[in-house]
Order: sequence, then structure tokens, then C-alpha cells
Amino acid sequence: MLTDQTIRAALTHTLDSVDLPGLGEPMRGKVRDSFVRGKERIIVVTDRISAFDVVLGTIPFKGQVLNTMAAHWFEKTRHIAPNHLIDVPDPTVSVCTQCRTMPVEMVVRGYLTGSTSTSIWKAYEGGARVFCGHDLPDGMKKHHRLERPIITPSTKAEQGEHDESVSRQELLRRTDITEAQFDEMADYAMGLFLYGTEQAASRGLILVDTKYEFGMSPDGKIMLIDEVHTPDSSRYWYADDYQRRFEAGENPRSLDKEFVRRTLIERGYSGDGLAPELGDELRVEAAKRYAEILSVVTGVAFEGDTREPMARMSAALKL
Repeated sequence: MLTDQTIRAALTHTLDSVDLPGLGEPMRGKVRDSFVRGKERIIVVTDRISAFDVVLGTIPFKGQVLNTMAAHWFEKTRHIAPNHLIDVPDPTVSVCTQCRTMPVEMVVRGYLTGSTSTSIWKAYEGGARVFCGHDLPDGMKKHHRLERPIITPSTKAEQGEHDESVSRQELLRRTDITEAQFDEMADYAMGLFLYGTEQAASRGLILVDTKYEFGMSPDGKIMLIDEVHTPDSSRYWYADDYQRRFEAGENPRSLDKEFVRRTLIERGYSGDGLAPELGDELRVEAAKRYAEILSVVTGVAFEGDTREPMARMSAALKL
């Protein structure tokens, strides 16, 4: 089990950036750094944390948790959608098929919730009754379960910019994605979400919403890429007291990085201007929550690899 002492000892040497001579210059995302090696992409999941489309700092062991959990779900969902994962040689490293990223995030939502300015709840609270082409009835409350899950595509903004939720029609107008490609990704996304919902329920959780990213492989096949059903891409609530809390107008107990978002909102930050420092206590609590969700969802206690990450990754990749 990951202890507070282990987490605090790791606060000063989290994996913020990647320097792996022999793999070339990294392509840096908000959380993942990747290197193209022939027909493969080496993805290193760092400890960086982003919210409101802004990189806020690092959380100890976060990269290991995300990479381990993504690999777990990639293996369990191959019967639903093909994916890019080939091998996991290190707790923070995945070797994947090199794909051309499709310019969309396929977001699937099961509940009327969210705290960001682009969330479905903020739109509804502001009077919107159509969201990304989906009609919403009057009289719903925050955290209300939708009649059925809906797909709300999102644009992929440059780092530092904000993603935008759009309709299928608007997404097709803005990108080179074809109708057939969009519908194939939508079918994969809904199948993955329904499967994830069943699996979460078996562990006493609600899969509230999630995002999926897809890429085009060299042979023209659409594949699931990036991550799947992790705390960074998905929102989970505990199921046992959801209804009671909903009826009382309380927030559900969550098991995801929404905790970090809510804390920052309470401090007056919601994505605009200079982000405040996370602080060690928030970083420790976030690390514990990331480890907890891996344990709850997969049933395996997270230990954490405390070895120096660069040497460990170099050895694993035989550099």
C-alpha cells in the first residue's frame, strides 16, 4: 500500500519532464511525453496534472497510476475497439502503434454535472436546453442522471487554450473527419462507455463521464489511443450514497481529479489567469486519491515504484 511517508518522500523528485537520450526530442502534451521510433510511439506518462486545460504542477506517482490503469483497460476492451497498446516495459512507459491523432475528443456523458465553464451543467444552469445537438428537458438538477448517455464531441485545443464542446455537425464542418469516421469513433466510444459503466458498477462505482481519443494507424484503421477510463479522462462517483446525496442537493462522493478542480475553484481559480501553487498537502491528498481509484477499480493495491525514473526507464527501454 502507498503510504503518506512514501508520497511525501517523493514530492521533491516527481517526473515532470522526460530526458531519454536515444529516443530523440519528445512531443510534449499536457501529461504525456512521446517519442516516435519507427512504426512505434513510446509514451511516457509524467506526473504532471492538468485541469481547466492548464498544467498545474506534479502529483507523486500519478504517471504510474495512469499508465497502469490505462494498460488494464486497454487489455480488457480489445473486444470492443482496437487500440494502440503493444507493451508496457515500465510503470510509466507504454510502447504503442504510431497513429495519426484524430482532431477530436469523443466525450460520453451519463450525468448532468461538471464544474468547468464548458461543462454540460454550466450550460444547462445558464439556460441552454440543447447541448452539442442533444435536447435536454426542463426541471433537471445538478448531478441528475441523463435519460441515456450522450456523445458530446470536443475540439482539441492547443496547449494553454480551452477545448470546446460542439455538435457532430459542427465538428465535421471544422475538421477533415468524415461522417463514416465520426460514426465509427462514436460507436466505439459508446460501446466502451457502456462496458466501463458495467465494470464500474461491479466495483460499487458510477462511471459518470469520460473522454476517448482515437488515431489512424498506418494501415488506415481507427484505433483507441492515449488513455481509457483513468482518473484523468473519467469521472467516478461512489454508487452507495449517490441517490441520497442527490436528493439532498449535495455533491456525490467522487473518486477522480475533480477533487483538485473543486479545491482550486474554492481558492478562486477556474482556469483564467495565473494558477495558484497546489501546495504539498493537496499534492499528497491527490496522490492518495489516484492510488485509491486504481485499487478500487482494478482490485489491485498500488505499491508505487520508488526507483529513480530516468535510470529505470532507460534500462526498461534498453537505451
